[in-house]
Amino acid sequence: MILWLCLCWGFSPSAGQPDSELMARYLEEQLLADYSIVEQVARRVPRQAKFLQRLETRPRMSEFHVRSTIISRYAFTTVSCTMVNSGSEAREAVFEMQIPAAAFISNFTMSIGNKTYYGEVTGKEKKNSTDDKERQKKPPSPTEGRENGYETFKASVFIPRKMQARFILHYEELLQRRLGKYEYTVSVRPQQLVGRLRVEVNILENSGIVSLEVPPLRNSKQKGNGKAEGDVSPPPSTVIGHTKTLAKVTFNPSVVEQTRIARNGILGDFIVRYDVNRELSVGDVQILNGYFVHYFAPTDLPPLPKNVVFVLDSSASMVGTKLKQTKEALFTILQDLRPEDHFNIIGFSNRIKVWQQDRLVPVTPNNIRDAKKYIHNMSPTGGTNINGALQTGAKLLNDYIAQNDIDARSVSLIIFLTDGRPTVGETQSSKILSNTKDAIRDKFCLFTIGIGNDVDHKLLERMALENCGMTRLFQEDEDAASHLKGFYDEIGTPLLSDIRVDYPEDDVEQVTQNFFPNYFNGSEIIIAGKLINRTSDKLHVEVTASNSKKYILLKTDVAIDLPSRNDIRGVPGLEDGKGDNNYIERAWSYLTIKELLNSRLKSDDIQEKDKLMEKAKSMALAYNFVTPFTVLKMKEAGLHSEPPQEEFISPSTDGIGEKVQSLQGHKAPPGIRRGQDKHRIKVSKTSADGDPHFVIDFPSSKFSVCFNIDGEPGDILRLVSDHKESGVTVNGQLIGAPAPPNGHKKHRTYFSTITILSNKPERSYLEITPRRVILDDGERLVLSCGRSAVVRSRSLEVSISAFSNITVTIRDSISFVILIHHYKKPAPHQRNHLGFYISNSKGLSSDSHGLLGQFLNHEVKLLQESLNTSRQEVGQNQTEALKANPTNTLKVKGRLVPVVWKQRRIYNGQQEVDCWFAKNNADKLIDGSYKDYLASHPFDTGTSFGTINSL
Repeated sequence: MILWLCLCWGFSPSAGQPDSELMARYLEEQLLADYSIVEQVARRVPRQAKFLQRLETRPRMSEFHVRSTIISRYAFTTVSCTMVNSGSEAREAVFEMQIPAAAFISNFTMSIGNKTYYGEVTGKEKKNSTDDKERQKKPPSPTEGRENGYETFKASVFIPRKMQARFILHYEELLQRRLGKYEYTVSVRPQQLVGRLRVEVNILENSGIVSLEVPPLRNSKQKGNGKAEGDVSPPPSTVIGHTKTLAKVTFNPSVVEQTRIARNGILGDFIVRYDVNRELSVGDVQILNGYFVHYFAPTDLPPLPKNVVFVLDSSASMVGTKLKQTKEALFTILQDLRPEDHFNIIGFSNRIKVWQQDRLVPVTPNNIRDAKKYIHNMSPTGGTNINGALQTGAKLLNDYIAQNDIDARSVSLIIFLTDGRPTVGETQSSKILSNTKDAIRDKFCLFTIGIGNDVDHKLLERMALENCGMTRLFQEDEDAASHLKGFYDEIGTPLLSDIRVDYPEDDVEQVTQNFFPNYFNGSEIIIAGKLINRTSDKLHVEVTASNSKKYILLKTDVAIDLPSRNDIRGVPGLEDGKGDNNYIERAWSYLTIKELLNSRLKSDDIQEKDKLMEKAKSMALAYNFVTPFTVLKMKEAGLHSEPPQEEFISPSTDGIGEKVQSLQGHKAPPGIRRGQDKHRIKVSKTSADGDPHFVIDFPSSKFSVCFNIDGEPGDILRLVSDHKESGVTVNGQLIGAPAPPNGHKKHRTYFSTITILSNKPERSYLEITPRRVILDDGERLVLSCGRSAVVRSRSLEVSISAFSNITVTIRDSISFVILIHHYKKPAPHQRNHLGFYISNSKGLSSDSHGLLGQFLNHEVKLLQESLNTSRQEVGQNQTEALKANPTNTLKVKGRLVPVVWKQRRIYNGQQEVDCWFAKNNADKLIDGSYKDYLASHPFDTGTSFGTINSL
């Protein structure tokens, strides 16, 4: 018996099957009527069915089964394939499976008759041994290429007559988020009709699954797959079901359905796309058995401005489809540039042609029109001067950054596209890499695109890696334009720059990459590491970043769960017992190995490359991963070994712990700060809270005054009005609720929305409800009240303590605190509402007004009314003696206001305030009547006090 095994890049098509509905139905009836494969092998094939005789020329695939479990983006895939030799002599069976290039094979077993062969991952020797060469009767396929991001795993074995062979392949991958979706792909290419074909994908995401789709089968090897244009329905026989956190997708076509999909057997990719619930926060941090993985992908952020230079190959090899597709993609990309972006275009062959000399131009209709004309007129000619083109593009961008007052938080990048290798100018890859790195100097990122089979993909990949970019390789086909546009869409909307993720040094070790130059909309940043302190009950996390005009620091303490709560047992790919079923540890090892491979690719130091190789090899052996430095060798398990069995147990990751976020700004400080901030409110008693009840504190007089406003639901009360001087206005909108039982009121009112407007030095506004905060300072930002956060721009800071309070600071001299009142089980007369407190009023002018604002710069005197109606002013030390006197009077701006002594609770009932209470909607206490303080809309900054303003 001869067997051989290799990992290769090519794809060898097998002989096709005749297209016949009769054959399909026959196979379906016969194979499914009797499930015993051995009996099927022995069954006599009717002589009159000549097409069935052709099946005996090679072993027939009777079963193809793919089962995948995706746990928090980490995918375990098991492929099981059974082949039957119904012939009268031994025949060779070839098992081929395309797997994602980013995946690692973790195990492989074969069973032929009563013999089982298992794969053992060992370190790869620098040279193949003589024994290996003799054992491999057939030469392995070339390994110098990669097609569409996939590699082909191939195993060959001779199956004795009237027997079967079973192949089981395991591989693992960490799914990458692109364009707002995770895409999991299974290659279904049996190239023959299969009696039992099934693909099963199970997804567990504790964050919650917010979208799930299964598009038609994708066939990248042919111009089309037979589906109608615009068809977006799942493949036939696909069943989709999911709950909030779990999803199951099955694809189980009968033989007849397979013939309708493809004549000679299915040849395509089964795809599942999904995304998880997320919001602007520190991200999703999951911890299990001493390891953690951190997923960071904020939303609802305004895009950063871009400075982009397109460097396009126009050499003679681009003639025809390549250049046509490139032009089509660029026309669409130019249309997607934003008004705040700047750009330029360079075309290169043996000559370098710059569209706009020595500058980047803003995005205007005229500039876009002229750029399209320039691209349209590009014609293929000459050689390929890659080095010269990149030097020109880097100098153009460097000069623009140095000579122009650009936004410090804008994102600069070069997008480089070629279809060939360097043929003009500098042609040595090492020199091109060195020159490119010296020219860019870590000031911006380089993104590379290769089209066709002639590109130096290693050069493009390394150029991107060394300059904080990404690379994509596309085949020359009819979809090239959409591929190019899709890649641009991935990097076309930067949301954050200079992202750094920190954890306390004493608590973690072996953390993967934690600094990222840019975060693009629709993508995701992933960090993983090991915990040092196993006894701690929490892990502190800080994320610092820049966003347009704002600096951001996200902070949280993540609960560390008990190991049993997130235990995973029976995960496909770990049945051999070599893993500990810790999917988070597997994700950490996967990321670490990938980073070691990339670091080795970027290094020019031979000793460093060897050190990185040994480290990657050691980790790959520990986790049973097949990598460029390890190989899978087959060993016989023994004559009496039981054939491998597939096992699947639905995993559970309940109780991952609540994620809390905190943002802090102006310039983000480096590293972790040991002292943790506590959300403590320091505010005065001056407030409007509850029904609403108003309190004004007069610290110099050592007493407080209070009053009620009995407004109507829908009323918008002006609380602070200082728009002409400090530029600040605060309005509060009322919501109604039934009165409590046995109460004297017809109804109750609460603040449902607080709106804060400021127009100095620039216009901005805040709209606050019990559920969310909308900040708009030219760029709209939506924050959840359920996540702690602090965002600071040049003149405004907003700090949210989850489900507790929001602090708004304007120019460091005006501060307001808004309390959030949430009821878990509200009574009929209760509503979720807000309370408004003034913390710092130093920045408000002496002319400020509003129900609260008018008292901030005025003193109120307390008088005692005696029996003979003579009055005397009360000193500070006499206030206590007057509390029992029911007939006291306040003197406010020359007006006399009768008051009574009351007690009020503020800060959500946490503090009791003694105050002098003015009745009748604060009659005579406030300027005018309360109706004079009604705003026409939440953003009304005008005044409606008439002559009262002069008082």
